[in-house]
Amino acid sequence: MRNSLCNLFRSVGLRTEVFESARELLLSKLPDVASCIILDIRLSGVSGLDFQTEFVRANIHIPIIFMTSHGDIPMTVRAMEAGAIDFLTKPFRNQDMLDAVATAGMSGVELQILLIAQGSFVPMIFITAYPEDSIRSRAMKAGAICFLSKPFDGLRMIECIRTALKRHDDDDGNCRT
Repeated sequence: MRNSLCNLFRSVGLRTEVFESARELLLSKLPDVASCIILDIRLSGVSGLDFQTEFVRANIHIPIIFMTSHGDIPMTVRAMEAGAIDFLTKPFRNQDMLDAVATAGMSGVELQILLIAQGSFVPMIFITAYPEDSIRSRAMKAGAICFLSKPFDGLRMIECIRTALKRHDDDDGNCRT
């Protein structure tokens, strides 16, 4: 699987780096470019989910895409709640992996900027487990309605949704729910 993924990424011009263990990755100098980690649930020594937890504790913010032959719903939920970009079950199509990597490379702020540049306004509520002030500032400058940090209060989410709907209604005169 490793070689086929490396060949897939190289075929579309993406650089790959393979680490033999989670520890090796944590001890390496992390890239200073847009990147993501493709992580199997089953690793030698530590599970992919436990590694994800260590990554979050280390305050490392690189998107993670999980892949597994042995996934279940609780595993998927745990990975996604901890911030995974995608959870692919083997066998998956090459295009599914490429789509996940493309999503990982584009932040929500970049997506918002792209949408505005294309003349489309979609009210965005940013939800993150990484409440960095610089990201909050970029998101709000890019037109975000709200910026919520996990865990957040359900009432705050409802307030954000109401604001988004009202702003959308004010922009085009049509109410969409």
